[in-house]
This record gives sequence, C-alpha cells and structure tokens, in this order.
Amino acid sequence: MERKPNITLSSLDLDRIESLLEKNSSQFPGRDALEAELDRADVLDPAEIPANVVTMNSTVRFTILEIAKTNTLTLVYPKDMDGSTDKVSIFAPVGIALLGLSVGDEFKMPSPTGQVTVRVDAIEFQPESAGELHR
Repeated sequence: MERKPNITLSSLDLDRIESLLEKNSSQFPGRDALEAELDRADVLDPAEIPANVVTMNSTVRFTILEIAKTNTLTLVYPKDMDGSTDKVSIFAPVGIALLGLSVGDEFKMPSPTGQVTVRVDAIEFQPESAGELHR
C-alpha cells in the first residue's frame, strides 16, 4: 500500500469543514475520504501554517504527471462554487486530495482512464500567507 503524504490543516479550516459535514448529513461521493483526511491531519493555528501548504481558499498549481498537464485551481467551500472552471469544491475528489498537501507532494487519484499521479507545483495564493487568517 502506498503511503500518503503528510497533510497539515489550520484549526479554522478543520472547524469549518467539520461543521459543513455535520450540516450536510447526506452522503456524497468522497465523504469517507474527506473524513479520513481530516482524521490524519496535523492541525496548526492559522498563523503557524507554512506558506507551502494548501489551505482552504488557496490557489494551487498542480501537474498530472502522466500527461504533463498543469492546472491551477482555487480550493473553495461548496457555497463559493459559482460554475467557474478555476474553482474546486472541498467536497470534490481533487479538492479532498489537495487539502493540506505541501508543494512537491505527489498523490495518486482515480481518473476516467485509471489512476493518475498529481504533483503540487506551487501555491499561487494562500490566505494565511497574505495575513487573511480568519477569512
């Protein structure tokens, strides 16, 4: 079994995501995976989050290695999804997978053609680094 990279969450993100899960009691694809990620995370105060960690409302550049395709997405809460192609919900599989990773981390995720390897290349914006600790 492949070892997953360590993940780091801010206590604020953890509280908000757990609150969303409590309010959204229905099942959705990936709910168990999201809960498992939350359970295994190292949790820090927002002011202590390193600048290279994917947090909520971060804009992340990542590459699907098998096809050398680079994407840039902002990880958002479901209420902030507006149909734009540059946002991904924390409830989506790629959102769940990106949360808490650091630049340079790689992870496997399912795709329509099997499984792909995704690498986090850069954090283009992170609220904590911008001083937006309670956004």
